[in-house]
Amino acid sequence: MVERVPVSCNKDCGAGCPLEAHVVNGEIRKIVNSPYKNELMKGCLKGYRMTDIIYSTDRISTPLIRIGRRGDGEFRKASWEEALGLVSNKLYKTRELYGAESVMRIGGSGSCRGALHNTATLTQRFLSLYGGYTETYGNFSSEASTFVKQPMYGTKYVGIDVKTLVNSKLIILWGLNPEDTRFGCETESLLKKAAGQGIPIVIIDPRKTSSVTKYGAEWLSITAGTDSALMLGMLYFLITKGLADRTYIRRYGSGFEKFETYLMGESDGVPKTPQWASEICGLSVSSIEKFVRRYAEAKPAALLPGLSIQRVIGGENNDRLAGILQLVTGNVGIPGGSSGTGQWNRLEKPRCGSVSVPENRNIKRVPVYEWADAVLTGKSGGYPSDIRVLYNTGGNYIGQSSDTSKGIKAFKKVDFIVSHDYFMTPTCQWSDVVLPVTTFLEREDILFSNTNYLFYSARASAPIGEARNDYQIFSELAEVLGYKNEFTEGRTGEEWIDHFIKDSEITDIERFKKTGIYEAPSQMRIGLSSFISDPVKYPLDTPSGKIELELPNFPSLGGTAVPESVIMSVSQKYPLRLITPHDKFRIHSQNDNLPAFKKLIDNKLWINPLDAEPRGIEDRMTVVIENEWGSIKNIVKVTEDIAPGTVSLNQGAWFGINRKGKPAGSVNTLTSTRPALPSRGSRTHSIAVEVGISIAEAD
Repeated sequence: MVERVPVSCNKDCGAGCPLEAHVVNGEIRKIVNSPYKNELMKGCLKGYRMTDIIYSTDRISTPLIRIGRRGDGEFRKASWEEALGLVSNKLYKTRELYGAESVMRIGGSGSCRGALHNTATLTQRFLSLYGGYTETYGNFSSEASTFVKQPMYGTKYVGIDVKTLVNSKLIILWGLNPEDTRFGCETESLLKKAAGQGIPIVIIDPRKTSSVTKYGAEWLSITAGTDSALMLGMLYFLITKGLADRTYIRRYGSGFEKFETYLMGESDGVPKTPQWASEICGLSVSSIEKFVRRYAEAKPAALLPGLSIQRVIGGENNDRLAGILQLVTGNVGIPGGSSGTGQWNRLEKPRCGSVSVPENRNIKRVPVYEWADAVLTGKSGGYPSDIRVLYNTGGNYIGQSSDTSKGIKAFKKVDFIVSHDYFMTPTCQWSDVVLPVTTFLEREDILFSNTNYLFYSARASAPIGEARNDYQIFSELAEVLGYKNEFTEGRTGEEWIDHFIKDSEITDIERFKKTGIYEAPSQMRIGLSSFISDPVKYPLDTPSGKIELELPNFPSLGGTAVPESVIMSVSQKYPLRLITPHDKFRIHSQNDNLPAFKKLIDNKLWINPLDAEPRGIEDRMTVVIENEWGSIKNIVKVTEDIAPGTVSLNQGAWFGINRKGKPAGSVNTLTSTRPALPSRGSRTHSIAVEVGISIAEAD
């Protein structure tokens, strides 16, 4: 007898896919799409192959305590009583000797969509009640984009429901690759449907991604990190050729006059013409002008930027400029259009309860991108700090943080590190205690996504080995430390889920638990539509009540008042621009250790023949990629599917993994913790490198 259980993937990809687990005698045999999904919803191979994860022989099944040197990966098995006793004792002594803020929270992306089992929020709740801690705020993915939303729009809800794209006459995916990096479980199907209906799709990207092929899209091969130059060249053309409505711009935007002085070169002597842009971004003048005219004539047009273009030096300005392009072309807040800014489908979620974090004034804050700097320099958020303990829940910072060497130094410096995970990641190998946790298949939860749905995920399997969920672990630690009642509020995990559902807009609870899907009434929402319909009646929460094109306080934070072109320079020593995309079969570094995924993951360095030939590089050679931060070896792929002057290596490879003579480097060996400004966010697509043949290959 097959039991069919609704589950929803709670991983850090934002999709929240509705799935169904087929269970026989307590064992999950396979995972398929939910029979209750709509025609656009679909899962992905990462979700379908979750049985490879839950039943992997590499699962951590018992608590582990380090016995060798930190980083050597030598551990012994321990009971839960001993492991939690050691952790609670270290936390208690640290608080007494150095203060609660000497504990730093890291991790958090292992499970980030759940109402209860949210690795970041649960840790914040636990440490806030502990007495305080040092918080790593922001995120590696989208900090620059997030940073500009409130000052520019007065709200973070500037997205669209993906179904509104059926009204578009042109869809522009700028650095967005939905086929490999998911933004909602309907996106890929909708874009394929749009392409099939004849809606043209243009993809601007240094790589010819799988999205180009799947959607039959036109590919504009831009030099990596030069997006702001192309956007400014486009805006110059739109303004000087009379393709922009100044009355419309003044009605909805504030500060355009100041921006225009920069655009026309009046403030710096450099007009941002298509010719100027062409010399920087690698596209011909004719291709730029042809594209801009096509864009201006398509009414409506949706410009959907990926998070990749804001993970660079000046990434905040890329986000702002994309928004100005949509404003100037009159495509904001209308069916078939978009705001043009990153996280393009961010809108309010359906009402449902979720675990909260109690207020605590004894919390210091440091940008997550600079966590290692705070540990090593003794400064946190501008204040002195003395970080003694790293509490890592669902994160793999050795490899996923920039400048891996600096991260290792930080791990060496602290007194104690505890990690929650279900595999012995490189970060776990550098920990003192590793606690085995459950996957989403082994616990019950409600899932939020970047869509107007809620998903119910039932427990499809008993926990493997001695694994426990994070809520259980923190509850037991809180009991030892004396604040279990405050942490749990007297509820079990299952009781919290029932409480959240009762506190939601869901009316048919039985159906929700049976189907696993709650569809909110409106599926065609458009961010900023009320403002666009009547800016006087529905002003934005900004100083002018309009979209702010000039942000006067940004220069004091290291940014620019109007969005200027801020681009990483290369040198004779390091002349190539390295980008670090996500892999289709990894979620960040998850799945990199699993045999079922190893043969699917692309770990090759892409290089254009024009860059390979003068270096004597041939396809499938082993090469050395190096810069001032470090060097790695990797197999190379010589292809015209990458722009000249740009090389590409997918991020997510586990640091230290040896693939039997087929090296695959962890690309964050080459990245810097110097942040993008003013957001202090990630700049992992601003990397200058040189590539050469390795000594072994040459011999």
